Amino acid sequence: MHYRLTEPPPAAYLRRHWSKKERVPTVLLFFYIITMEVDREEKEGFGVLLKQGAEAEARCMTKARRLGVPTPALYGVDLLLHTLTFEYVDGLSVKEILLDFGSNGINEERLDDMATQIGNAVGKLHDGGLIHGDLTTSNIIIKRDNNQLVLIDFGLSFTSTLPEDKAVDLYVLERALLSMHSSCGNVMDKILSAYRKSSKQWSSTMNKLAQGADLTFTLCLKLPLRDEKHGV
Repeated sequence: MHYRLTEPPPAAYLRRHWSKKERVPTVLLFFYIITMEVDREEKEGFGVLLKQGAEAEARCMTKARRLGVPTPALYGVDLLLHTLTFEYVDGLSVKEILLDFGSNGINEERLDDMATQIGNAVGKLHDGGLIHGDLTTSNIIIKRDNNQLVLIDFGLSFTSTLPEDKAVDLYVLERALLSMHSSCGNVMDKILSAYRKSSKQWSSTMNKLAQGADLTFTLCLKLPLRDEKHGV
């Protein structure tokens, strides 16, 4: 997965001045310009992701963390090169886990836990006025060590309090589950059950979600086409 970046460099490598070594200029969350001294061997110890709209994605990811939604820690933003430096997340995507369930049998306890975490996380996002924009099973990772959910890829995220926008978020996830993971049963029902408990504004969103055909049209209008690496 393109978001599985590696561990941050040690604190000793953060400097407030230009180094004579090979440098990777970054801007931290508080936009204090720093540099990372990086030898070629050490460069493999963390990752830099080049993206269009990196600054907006960084803002949305930071907001998600403030809302209590686990995301990869953001170590640096380079406003000139449009790069983001992220924490490494050691885990499997929900897509990979569900595909394994389809092949080798469902672990009901793990499935229920994942669905609950997804519903809780999306409910927090939406109540905080943040729309993920690409809520597929590829963009949700479950950590290996503690089974905690981590939400990734905020490249299409935006702020909105409209029930229609929140419903489109859920609709994208529902389509992903139905198209790729129907053998795992109705996972979406479990997710929506947790969403109702997590979100104080669930009722209006659920009313819009029931208008599936209208949401398909809205989705086509609002979201750009995704390339293959952002697929379901």
